[in-house]
Amino acid sequence: MVGQRKPHISEAFSAHACDHVPVMPAQVVDLLQVVPGGRYVDLTVGAGGHARLILERSGPDGRVLGVDRDPEALALARERLAGAGERLLLVHGRFSDLPELMARAGWKTADGLLADLGVSSMQLERPERGFSFQRPGPLDMRMDRTGGRPLSRLLDEIDAPTLAERLAELGELGGARGLARAILEARRQGRLTDTVRLAELVSARVRAGRRTRTHPATRVFLALRLLVNAELDELEALLSRLPEPLAAGGRAVIISFHSLEDRLVKQRFAELEGSCRCPPGLPACRCGARVQMRRLTRRAMRPDRAELETNPRARSARLRAAERVCA
Repeated sequence: MVGQRKPHISEAFSAHACDHVPVMPAQVVDLLQVVPGGRYVDLTVGAGGHARLILERSGPDGRVLGVDRDPEALALARERLAGAGERLLLVHGRFSDLPELMARAGWKTADGLLADLGVSSMQLERPERGFSFQRPGPLDMRMDRTGGRPLSRLLDEIDAPTLAERLAELGELGGARGLARAILEARRQGRLTDTVRLAELVSARVRAGRRTRTHPATRVFLALRLLVNAELDELEALLSRLPEPLAAGGRAVIISFHSLEDRLVKQRFAELEGSCRCPPGLPACRCGARVQMRRLTRRAMRPDRAELETNPRARSARLRAAERVCA
């Protein structure tokens, strides 16, 4: 109706206030340097927490391409971000699909790119997804249940030496060989029927003197989830394409929750920066180092105490950011 006030996007979202809390939201928006009219890719849109803030700050005509490999997360984001209208394009895909997804959206480059790695609270809290051992759930762990092989099938197909190698690498575990044999033997005997049984098996193999404040199965579940979803491979595919998806001055912000992920991000950002000695703020490298991106965070940023009090699951988050300095 002519003359009727158009609701602010935050008002449009208020009816769908969600319990999912985005990690380091202020830092993400500030480091992305979100501006009105900008174009931003949220590669892990999830419930839309970060995307909502980007849409608000980039209004009235900024746009967000929201990507997620979990169709169930996309459905939730579509509901909760309905107020964004045509400013938000939600698509099903993974990190390695980024060039194709941007091309389909008609984008050559973006002004910012965000990836919030790991599993979401929504996925953890649904036992039928198989990510948690708090309640019995199937041996699944797929982020995208429309394809791929669930954990149960992976355990039926993998051999003990390979499983031990991946547990040691991805979970940074000691004693992985014996644990791998025990897991596969229990699976063959039909004793490994759900996530709780798997957690109990792991706990039984951990000596009392080696127990920590976290559940003994935590690292094992993390390693298996990374393996099922090929998460490190997807991250490497994304990092290898930087800085091409970004416009000059465009920024990449990546939040990781695992030391292996953080190490990959740190190494790639350092590689793209090279040995540049230029002062901050220059639009392009002048010292001849052929720098492609400049790090905005020399050390990984961590959540502050206030955030951890309201969102304890953010305790292991590490944020790194870099800016493209030449087209």
